[in-house]
Amino acid sequence: MQDIAGKIERRTTADEVFDRMHEEIVSLKLLPGTKLSEVEVARRFGVSRQPVRDAFSRLENLDLLLVRPQRATEVRPFSMQRIAHARFVRLAVELEVVRRACSVWDDTRGEVLQQNLDRQLQAMESAQLEEFHALDYEFHALICELADLPLAAVTIKESKQKIDRLCMLGLGKHSEASAVLEDHRNLASALSKRSKDDAISATRQHLSRLDETISEIHRTHSAYFESDLGFDDLRDPSRTN
Repeated sequence: MQDIAGKIERRTTADEVFDRMHEEIVSLKLLPGTKLSEVEVARRFGVSRQPVRDAFSRLENLDLLLVRPQRATEVRPFSMQRIAHARFVRLAVELEVVRRACSVWDDTRGEVLQQNLDRQLQAMESAQLEEFHALDYEFHALICELADLPLAAVTIKESKQKIDRLCMLGLGKHSEASAVLEDHRNLASALSKRSKDDAISATRQHLSRLDETISEIHRTHSAYFESDLGFDDLRDPSRTN
């Protein structure tokens, strides 16, 4: 019985360490390239090294940490190749979601989505960028749920996590958050009209908007990136020929 209780306690501790470190990495409190030590992190959280090791492994699986034998663990730099793939997967899924949403949309669903939009506006106006980022997540997950495709939100979240840190850099200005909110409003309007063409157009516009931001961040923060192809090259293979 004690062994079972011990395993539950260790799992809970590992979850807590994971959640706190995930938030710090995604919010850029820990920048790409930052060196991390199991011993130091364990001391900081007041836990043993095992839950820290477990948390490191989970973060590595999300491409957020680079864990190498006999070398310091570090916050993983951005990879343009992984970002381009994540963007491709997310676009494919979200386009199908909005098509389905248009076929079932009604006023009740629209009211639920509007509540999220109202909270986005409040977060933006009060410069609560982390809250705005969370509401952005919620907005896309809500559309999946309201379209009766809740599991699609899991795939979107997995793809979105690949570029969460870039999103935080991109949302560092009020103007960027304002553009995202306007895209969300346009998509909500298309859904209210049950117009598949408008919803698809709004989704493509929304997701492509970040492409320019990614390329700009790659140019201005090159030290945060792995040495792979630029995002523009990956979107247009002819540029590498």
